[in-house]
Amino acid sequence: MVKIAAAIDTKEQILNVAERQFAEKGYAGTSLRGLIKEAEVNIAAVHYHFGSKEELYSAVVRRVAQQIVNAQQQELAKYENQEHICLENIVEAFIAPTLRIIPQMGEMGVIRAHFMGSCRTEPLPIQQFVDREFNENHQRFLDIFQRALPNQTRLELEWKLDIVIAVLIRTLNQVGQSGKLIAESDAEEVEIAIARLVKFVVRGMKSSCLQE
Repeated sequence: MVKIAAAIDTKEQILNVAERQFAEKGYAGTSLRGLIKEAEVNIAAVHYHFGSKEELYSAVVRRVAQQIVNAQQQELAKYENQEHICLENIVEAFIAPTLRIIPQMGEMGVIRAHFMGSCRTEPLPIQQFVDREFNENHQRFLDIFQRALPNQTRLELEWKLDIVIAVLIRTLNQVGQSGKLIAESDAEEVEIAIARLVKFVVRGMKSSCLQE
């Protein structure tokens, strides 16, 4: 039991340090040498648990994605069976879980925010890890957006969801910066930011701006 616990602790330590370094330096800027030094493990531990830097990055993305997707799906489940879909509720179900993670994680909240922002701006081969983890969830949201906005095409809604994600990325990358939407990672400030973003996004989604 002690060995199993130690192995879990080592794996979590590597993931935590990797998330911080990937958030600060990006995939290309993060080296396994620097990572194992900060994590105080040897290279064999990284290879044992993850196999490679690429697989380690994928594992960090998966851990973050599961937290977000599970929270989004819990929110979405409240509305999927309703006959009349309120667009504001669905937009909030998409946006709020990603931002509410920040104050929930304490000191790690800003790091998590920056990782979530940066992982979606990596070059295409790395970006595919992110797309793989979020795609099914995004399709489920698109289905219910289609019900809320039946006069808009799937293509138009996909385009608009991409813009919503871009807004989230911008917000996450600026968390903790003075004068930005979320300058401090406290729950009250996050809720104010969520309300503002939902209002902005809903207005844009209701407007039909693509032509057949």
